[in-house]
Amino acid sequence: MEDKNERLFAAAIYISSFFSAVLGPLIIWLIKKDDSSFVDFHGREYLNFFISYTIYSLIASVLMIILIGFVLLPIIGFLALVFTIIGAIKAYDGQIYRIPFVIRFLK
Repeated sequence: MEDKNERLFAAAIYISSFFSAVLGPLIIWLIKKDDSSFVDFHGREYLNFFISYTIYSLIASVLMIILIGFVLLPIIGFLALVFTIIGAIKAYDGQIYRIPFVIRFLK
């Protein structure tokens, strides 16, 4: 079980994304990744999640031309919100959480 500070920083990665989608989580991850493998895991997971869901959103935006994107884009936004909240809760509980539908760019 990770100590409370590690869990707090890992959860802060997800929570800070509500205020700054990339910059906040990136700063926390870069500062703490060498100190804790738990924070490093959640930082990489969040950044992979952000990159993947940005790609999905861009594809859905292009698909608005044929009207499918109008359905897909709100679904992607809702899933991003839900998975961010679940990630913060799991990180604070000290659990490893792999976000669904994420392409693993950072390993």
